[in-house]
Amino acid sequence: MYVAWQRRNERRVRNRITRNTELRTSFIDSLLDNDVTCISQLRMDRRTFVILCRLLRQDGYVKRDGTVTLEEQVCIFLHIIAHHTKNRTIISRFYRSGETISRYFNSVLNGVLRLHSILLRHPEPVSDNCSDDRWKMFKNCLGALDGTYIKVKVPEIDKPRYRTRKGEIATNVLGVCNPNMEFIFVLPGWEGSASDSRVLRDAISRPNGLKVPTGCYYLVDAGYTNGEGFLAPYRRTRYHLSEWRDGCAPINHQEYFNMKHASARNIIERCFGVLKMRWAILRSPSFYPIATQIKTITAYCLIHNLIRREMTLDPGEVEYDRMENVDINEEEDIIGSIASSDQWMNWRDELAKQMFAMKAGGSSNNNRWGESRRTWSRGEEEALLVLLDEVVASGQRCDMGAFKPGTLNMIERQLAEMCPNSGLRATPHIESKLKKWKKQYGIIYDMLNKSGFGWNDTLKCVEIDSDDAWKAYVQSNPSAKSWRDKPFSDI
Repeated sequence: MYVAWQRRNERRVRNRITRNTELRTSFIDSLLDNDVTCISQLRMDRRTFVILCRLLRQDGYVKRDGTVTLEEQVCIFLHIIAHHTKNRTIISRFYRSGETISRYFNSVLNGVLRLHSILLRHPEPVSDNCSDDRWKMFKNCLGALDGTYIKVKVPEIDKPRYRTRKGEIATNVLGVCNPNMEFIFVLPGWEGSASDSRVLRDAISRPNGLKVPTGCYYLVDAGYTNGEGFLAPYRRTRYHLSEWRDGCAPINHQEYFNMKHASARNIIERCFGVLKMRWAILRSPSFYPIATQIKTITAYCLIHNLIRREMTLDPGEVEYDRMENVDINEEEDIIGSIASSDQWMNWRDELAKQMFAMKAGGSSNNNRWGESRRTWSRGEEEALLVLLDEVVASGQRCDMGAFKPGTLNMIERQLAEMCPNSGLRATPHIESKLKKWKKQYGIIYDMLNKSGFGWNDTLKCVEIDSDDAWKAYVQSNPSAKSWRDKPFSDI
């Protein structure tokens, strides 16, 4: 009797294990079934997911453990941070125990941190031939830095130290990024009561901390002292981008410098905004111990860099651009940290006067930055598309998602043969056109992922089921207003 009962029990256990394995496999397959689902659930396409798994296997020392594959471990980790999902919810989706979920979350977390030397971007100064309107005035600039608050859970005894001026319990994170919104340096862990100046002092004093080569500098906001290596705007002068709207043009060199400075330094604000938009776990306090929360912040920034490098279109940035009233920290701290000097102040004055003089000397036919615009003809655009297809097919695109060095110059030469006397250059014309196409593709891509929208392959345009669906979409996405029934091929 007992033997028969024991055998029935064993059969039930085997059947349950088999059923759980089938459900788990089905769920993981659904996550990786197509790029749209993969981006929605894991915040990256399938190609980037495969690259992340390969890096973790080769350099992060994350291995398959029994029946748990590396791909499943990474899916668990990404699903938790992308949606801020609790352990008990993940248990019901992956059919693993809470201990297993926690163990592999930490295993992948530590593996991602081991990739810091690969994924953190090495700073490169703005060159003399830079064509980006926001950065070309700031020669030898490495990027921008700022602090942001990320809410955390801490023991009651530690809450006073982590309490910000707004009364929130948070950690003060220093982030440094390049003009392409890739993190160069990240320092999490400081209490919310610590000022940005104190965090920066700690960053530059560490043996493996933030390094600023002589002659280079980062853009900082007015809360930091204008000192060597850190270029701040003029105080008590209009600065934020919102103050230059509605035709409020700068009237002197200080205001013009501040406008250009704000336009470039805003990249770090966008970087933080995209980071929080991508990872829902950053938008509310995490359930992990504070030590784990600090480590995860660095990991999120590293994976953000991987996505920026590998994906032609960053879905996090597309979503960020659609949102309004994104919570960005623009508060200022009055500090006395980085030592200022008359030499640095004079250099900033000379740079500001030079900028203003170049702006004032521009012709009336030029745009607001003092440069003439280049209008592409339809034939030139079609020729560029043909060349882009050829270079991608020939393998001129590297693993990081960008074109290999010299590719744009090669396209420039071939474009000159196809369109004689066009005068199109790799920089700024081709680069600018590629950026514009990426932005427009992002709008189309977002619409096609909404209910009620479809693609008309004959007319090459987006179709909408009803006027109500279009009005509702445009209300939340004003930038798409002109795209109804507009052929994508005519751009």
